[in-house]
Amino acid sequence: EAANLAFAPSARDVEHARKLMAAWDAAHAEGKGVVVVDGKLVENLHVEEARRTLALHEAIAARQA
Repeated sequence: EAANLAFAPSARDVEHARKLMAAWDAAHAEGKGVVVVDGKLVENLHVEEARRTLALHEAIAARQA
């Protein structure tokens, strides 16, 4: 539990990752290759980081359930 608390993404990080992924998915659904979130250009590396953040969050939540 201590390790999960120490290494889990913060609520703010999870919220940002969800926001970024929602924007990215919406842009791709519209056929766009570029998306801007909070005035910042989102690139593939940002999407991969968001996916890792959400995967870690979900894995920790599943273990705690």
